Amino acid sequence: MNAHTIAFSGAVLAAMLGLAAAPVTAAEKTTEHPTVTPGELRYMGPPVPEREARRVVTPGAPPMNENEFRRAMKIYFERCAGCHGVLRKGATGKPLTPDITQKRSLEYLKTFINFGSPAGMPNWGTSGELSEADIELMAKFLQHEPPVPPEYGMKLIKSTWKVIVPPEKRPKRQMNKLNLANLFSVTLRDAGQVALIDGDSKKIVATIDTGYAVHISRLSASGRYLYVIGRDAQVNLIDLWMKKPQTVAVIKVGLEARSVETSKYKGWEDKYAIAGTYWPPQYVIMKGDTLEPLKIVSTRGITVDTQEYHPEPRVAAIVASHQHPEFIVNVKETGKILLVNYSDLDNLTVTTIDAARFLHDGGWDSTKRYFLTAANKSNKIAVVDSKRRKLEALIEVGKIPHPGRGANFVHPKYGPVWATSHLGDESIVLIGTDPRRHKKYAWKVVQRLKGQGGGSLFIKTHPRSHHLYVDTALNPDAAVSQSVAVFDIRNLDKGYKVLPIAKWSGLGEGPMRVVQPEFNKAGDEVWFSVWNGKKQTSAIVVVDDKTLKLKKVIKDKRLVTPTGKFNVYNTMHDVY
Repeated sequence: MNAHTIAFSGAVLAAMLGLAAAPVTAAEKTTEHPTVTPGELRYMGPPVPEREARRVVTPGAPPMNENEFRRAMKIYFERCAGCHGVLRKGATGKPLTPDITQKRSLEYLKTFINFGSPAGMPNWGTSGELSEADIELMAKFLQHEPPVPPEYGMKLIKSTWKVIVPPEKRPKRQMNKLNLANLFSVTLRDAGQVALIDGDSKKIVATIDTGYAVHISRLSASGRYLYVIGRDAQVNLIDLWMKKPQTVAVIKVGLEARSVETSKYKGWEDKYAIAGTYWPPQYVIMKGDTLEPLKIVSTRGITVDTQEYHPEPRVAAIVASHQHPEFIVNVKETGKILLVNYSDLDNLTVTTIDAARFLHDGGWDSTKRYFLTAANKSNKIAVVDSKRRKLEALIEVGKIPHPGRGANFVHPKYGPVWATSHLGDESIVLIGTDPRRHKKYAWKVVQRLKGQGGGSLFIKTHPRSHHLYVDTALNPDAAVSQSVAVFDIRNLDKGYKVLPIAKWSGLGEGPMRVVQPEFNKAGDEVWFSVWNGKKQTSAIVVVDDKTLKLKKVIKDKRLVTPTGKFNVYNTMHDVY
């Protein structure tokens, strides 16, 4: 078969690119989303719809008609690209380029997609996520050249930007009676919303339409503005001072994204926001109070290890420096950490630190000077001294570290430590973080704890707590994924206690993955999402941190697939 292309019409392409005014309406949102063991790709997979202007039929690949190709492309972007990459070059998942896939038989690929693997590939067929016909479709699609989505430049980004309430028409003081410091922003993943929950009354005070599958919520330095970003790269700016908090500006910065952050350095509070995208691989700097796009910077470049060009180095975690007017930007596939100085956008200064592939999530040590971040498939934690703008250490840990923002506490022997759990094994690794008073332990693994198993996404504690909580939401064993392990920081050697969070929720049926412990402002409660199927009832379970007893179950028909929870005070002040 000769290679050829099929072009889409201009009208179809315009619709794919989202040229209609943002925000995306509920009817336009994709709601189906995948799971790995059974949740990893539900966590990782991007909701990018079919936005390819042409397709290539590859010599040696099974024939597909245009409708089949479009459907396969949509399934791949929604369920697979987050781990394997838009261009199928591989990241958390293995590469799936035609030079590899065509060497496997169609039956081999179908079997692998159907049953998955112990290494983390989901069982798409036996889980009921994909039909037999769709599995065969995907086995064919993976043998073709990956379709390349279009770029997303300033003209297109500006066409999606909308200021709903201008700054001069917003309130000059807080107009509601909410205790904003103890407010929680909760991702309602498949609803395309966030719920604002009063941490005092445990009541939902607002649900706000957002992009699809909000990945994170971040607070401005002042605590007034809430920024959320969906995996479809839509950013919502929410004003918490309004009588009823609502979106005041919205923008779409690309086709697929994970990260948003705001300026926190003294004198620059609330001035800028930044969003990083998976596709196109770039970051966008915006005005903090309107989301007006000011500058786009591509992250395409050379990898730190093989020194080869990579076409798809995606932007993962972004944090705001407390030492300089800078954003710290993780570039996943190249393994580079960028210190982007925003003091002069016309003469942008970027310090590039070589770390390790594949950079993902991370957080600050307790002093907020050192940024510790996971290079997950390299099985390393990189440590950046944000004051000296240098790589402090590169530390071997367990298999596929996934700390979220990590957990800081004072170890009875080793002093201040930062902890990470892992997707790929049961270990919890503690790293010394005090180079002044505990120099011999600094930037070394000082202890390895044994948790319930692999598949952990988040680990959490609080300065006022003596407990360390570890979820295992992606573990294939339901008993493990539906519970959490709790360690007593004062006596880590005695092992963990299991809290049956899903059982306490009283939901009764469904996958009920328990994910992301998050403390309230006081540090005496810890909240867990019981993330059920889209058409099933979900809940949030609140545990008393002192007694480890159930305190409250929050159930509401509006809690559709709750995942991440972000307490305003803790997020604003980087408390974790």
